[in-house]
Amino acid sequence: MSTPATPPRSLAEALRTRDDASLAALLRTRPDLITPVPTDLTQLATRAGTRASVVRALERLDRFTLQTAQALAVAADPAPYDELLGLMAGDARDPAVVHALPRAVAALREQALVWGGDDRLRLVRTARELLAPAPQHPSPTGLGPTVAEATAGMSPGRVQELVTAAGLPSTHDPVSAVAALTRLFTSRRRMKSLLAGAPEESLEVLNRLVWGPPYGQVTADPAARLRWLIDRGLLLPTAPGTVVLPREVALHLRAGRAHREAEPVAPAVEAKATHRPQVVDAAAAGQAYTALATVEELLKDWDEGGPAVLRAGGLSIRDLKRTAVALDLAEPVAAFWVELAYAAGLLASDGEADERYAATPAYDEWLQLPAARRWTHLAETWLTATRTSGLVGGRDAKERTLSALGPGLDRSAAPEVRHRVLTLLAALPEGASPSAESLLARLRWERPPRGTGGGAPQSDDDLRSRLARWTLDEAESLGVTGRGALSGQGRALLGAAKGTGTAAGSAAAAKGAVAGGAVAKDTPSDAGDKLPVHHRAPAPPEPLSPAEQAVASAAAARLLAPLLPEPLDHVLLQADLTAVAPGPLQRPLADVLDVLADVESKGGATVYRFTPGSVRRALDAGRSASDLHDFLTAHSRTPVPQPLAYLIDDVARRHGHLRIGAASAYVRCDDDAVLSEILADKRSAGLRLRRLAPTVLAAQADPAALLDGLRAMGFAPAAESADGDVVITRAHAHRTPPRTAPEPVPDGPPTPDTTLLSAAIRAIRAGDRASTTPLRTTPSPTGELPRTGSAETLATMQAAVLTGTTLWIGYVNAEGSASQRVIAPIRVEGGFVTAYDHTADEVRTYPLHRVTGVAELAEG
Repeated sequence: MSTPATPPRSLAEALRTRDDASLAALLRTRPDLITPVPTDLTQLATRAGTRASVVRALERLDRFTLQTAQALAVAADPAPYDELLGLMAGDARDPAVVHALPRAVAALREQALVWGGDDRLRLVRTARELLAPAPQHPSPTGLGPTVAEATAGMSPGRVQELVTAAGLPSTHDPVSAVAALTRLFTSRRRMKSLLAGAPEESLEVLNRLVWGPPYGQVTADPAARLRWLIDRGLLLPTAPGTVVLPREVALHLRAGRAHREAEPVAPAVEAKATHRPQVVDAAAAGQAYTALATVEELLKDWDEGGPAVLRAGGLSIRDLKRTAVALDLAEPVAAFWVELAYAAGLLASDGEADERYAATPAYDEWLQLPAARRWTHLAETWLTATRTSGLVGGRDAKERTLSALGPGLDRSAAPEVRHRVLTLLAALPEGASPSAESLLARLRWERPPRGTGGGAPQSDDDLRSRLARWTLDEAESLGVTGRGALSGQGRALLGAAKGTGTAAGSAAAAKGAVAGGAVAKDTPSDAGDKLPVHHRAPAPPEPLSPAEQAVASAAAARLLAPLLPEPLDHVLLQADLTAVAPGPLQRPLADVLDVLADVESKGGATVYRFTPGSVRRALDAGRSASDLHDFLTAHSRTPVPQPLAYLIDDVARRHGHLRIGAASAYVRCDDDAVLSEILADKRSAGLRLRRLAPTVLAAQADPAALLDGLRAMGFAPAAESADGDVVITRAHAHRTPPRTAPEPVPDGPPTPDTTLLSAAIRAIRAGDRASTTPLRTTPSPTGELPRTGSAETLATMQAAVLTGTTLWIGYVNAEGSASQRVIAPIRVEGGFVTAYDHTADEVRTYPLHRVTGVAELAEG
């Protein structure tokens, strides 16, 4: 497009001067503008100026770009570039600000927050209203109203008194008097002369107000130091007992700067320590292995039905503490693993009347994956999840405690913060771990906390800072980082999530650059809104496709797999009724051993202990004594110790000797002496047993309580069914119905891909052409599409086929919905017109009887 001969008079006109690449960059950075797709550029401009959209755009500016917008809000409207430069760089013209300001202005133009050439920069009206100083919401610049604004309600006589006290000649009207005061306060030489005669105490008052807030309180009879300032208009009354420092005076005292300290350069992320990459990867792999073991142990603990679901949803504090003790972790760390397993779809509520948490069928499928693939599934889930475990134990807006797995834990900013933290780690040299303070400072520069002034030091209380700190801890626990530095598998996985670090990521970054308009051009910077590429703000990379994500995830798994310990198929049995697993065990061996023995200790090697209870558990699961002997012989590198063989045989000999069924409950045994022994034992009193027959006892306790009671007395009873068969209780039996993992809460509309952007821009261009192009025919007085008869419509269509003319038609579909179309007819026959539809960017066929009117578009 060529540079317009006249400057744009509105944002819509400025958008019309943009090329498709520039519009794509706008819609990519502000995706809410195409939800739904605007009908034309005028509607796009209107939507870009709405309060909700402008607030969202301002919140996503970096600190220096936001400072630039704040400076424009206190500048003239429109403001020349030199005035903005003076407000940002001051009289001294800070070279760093001079160098960075074109980028900031380009970013504001790119996002349609500023429009116009460098001689007439205009901040969109809504942004000016949000950022301009007002008593109700002071400007982050700390500046107050102008002289004209502060004296708007002042009497003409009082204005003339101010002019006289400032040493200026009287004027005939208050407008010229205010203009004379403004010229005085904006003249560096004359202001320096005026302040040279000020008392020292008066200058101290000005120094206290100069950087804001600009308002002060005075009494009915001000002190001499205040009276001197008030008489000369250096302090102006705004309300009874309140004075304000005019903006022009403050800018003189600030040497022209709108901000105390402009921050044109992003703070660097500093490396705190550097390790060899091999050490980092090994440490991260160790954490990854621990992460898998922790999730498996958690869900194994909940296999028979986990904690109950609270009435309001979530896990009780008591159950979280119990889980933390079982995992030997701190409660916040246990909450993280519980939330991660839930977000990954590995656990959920079972939906029963007595609702409890349990593993899902997806957990069994997850267990069958190789260890590296199981880890990438957890890591990918963590990167995209919006549930934030760090909030557990805190309070919501209604002062209710936030519980693990409960409502209120979603924070839509969490994925973006995690991605950004890892991207900053990826920018450091390999093996370098960052300083947390410098990392937080960088994040606060890139996205200043809401409601803070530009350049002001920030606390770590804002949500993004807390999310960043949690990200560093969680990445270390998960094995994405090792010793604080991003691991090799973390870099590969980041390519799947962020578009960096892998070949697929580089391709996505390149696509984002093209969509953002990275085409070399030598366009002057004052050419309206058509920007040179070196002044354009970088567009965010296009999200990776599922195929590209799968490729990067597979690359991460390949890097991690060699670093994980190889599962073993054997243990070492010892004479003290223990077994030592010198490493991770293969799945079948680990599952059986978990039933047959109890874990005594963990670490580099896991120690299992065999007890009568654990052996009975294996027998209850359907194993026979011979099965257990064969299993241990096959999987032990040492001979089966005699005490262990005796333990198995002794428990097996007594197992099932007693049978318990439902009467309420009964005990039957072929040996009546055993039943007599039970009746004589004082510990059986609570079971309320009585003999029904020599080999049968009846109990008023339920079968489960009877089983537990007799086992506590040292017997080994077995449950039986109504048919008299032994009931086999298999481990890992309880699963929820199929459940889908919770969907992340989106942070606004998703970033559109290239296909959607192209279609949206075509539709907007076509609609804009239809609404702005003059017609050859005379428009109707109401501005509606001209109505034409059937004969005229047919003749116009046939002529357009011969001449290649583009037509504007009105069309009513079969449902009765009317729409406007811009078409280029190709063929007219059989009562239909086949044409290229510019709005849909495809060839379509329309029935002629549904075309309400037709008009030719003017050439060009």
